[in-house]
Amino acid sequence: MKSIFALNLLLLVFAYSTISAQELTASSSNHSYIPSSDVSVLAKKNQRIVRITGARFAYPLVQKWIDDFNKQYPDIQVIIESRASSDPTQYEVLIEAYEHTEEIKKDREYAYVARYAVLPVANSNSGLARTYADKGLDKDLIVQLFFHDIYADKEKQKEIKEPFTVYTRLQKAGVPVTFSNYFSYEQKDVKGKAIAGSDEHILKALLRDSTGLSYLPLSLIYNHETKKPVEGITVLPVDLNGNGKVSDEEKFYDELPVVTKRFEETSSKDLNNVPLAYLHFSIDKNSANSDAITFVKWVINNGQKDLNDFGYIRPDAQKLAKDKFELFASKRIN
Repeated sequence: MKSIFALNLLLLVFAYSTISAQELTASSSNHSYIPSSDVSVLAKKNQRIVRITGARFAYPLVQKWIDDFNKQYPDIQVIIESRASSDPTQYEVLIEAYEHTEEIKKDREYAYVARYAVLPVANSNSGLARTYADKGLDKDLIVQLFFHDIYADKEKQKEIKEPFTVYTRLQKAGVPVTFSNYFSYEQKDVKGKAIAGSDEHILKALLRDSTGLSYLPLSLIYNHETKKPVEGITVLPVDLNGNGKVSDEEKFYDELPVVTKRFEETSSKDLNNVPLAYLHFSIDKNSANSDAITFVKWVINNGQKDLNDFGYIRPDAQKLAKDKFELFASKRIN
């Protein structure tokens, strides 16, 4: 009897462990943030996996796309492999916020899925926020606050009485490259404290320092739920029409939908002092698998509706180039 009881108990434990493993697999099937060790296990089980890495500030938007994509393609496991100091060793899709070199471009196919805007921001308790949330910043003042320039005419610079500390990225990244290039500088020319990590770390540093000043994309400036600026930071309005001053109609940064609508509806020649750049997906022209191509194709055709909600601006139709990617996809998949 004891042996029978022991055998039944053993069978029960085995059955429970099997069910638990099945439930674990099922519960994680639509979850995109999976450790590398777990990805290896899934790969060994012949799961269809698409790995995405790249610009971290875009992850919330990409996650929304993944969730919606999974409703239509439940058999394809799309995951975000978080970028650290370098890209993961394996990935199928790279999302980046600055242009690659021509050498890199020749081997990759691109889809320009969104535009992002960069604005100057300050800690809400800073003297800069109290003064320049009303006065705003023209181009000369932006350059004076943010950039080292040995050729600048010191006599023409404005007196800034408020103490401030600029925070910028240490590593090369899309946002600092876009911000610097727009004002005809390089990332190395930005003043202040260079922070290792992501743009999110800049935001955290800014919130901790009552003299903090930096620049961020709309997607990090605004709270996704409230559509208001993140509590503790203030947007510093800029001279949009380029006339050297900031009027009341150029101070519209209280709510994200108003900002994205204004930027989308303003022609490029009338949109001054707002660095804009493209967020793009890219895949290897020769080795990209069909599932990665399917995901990028899906984003091109379905992802535009989510852009404003996450703080992005729709790309120009010509830049999005649906037909070009469709042609590439038809050759690779068929």
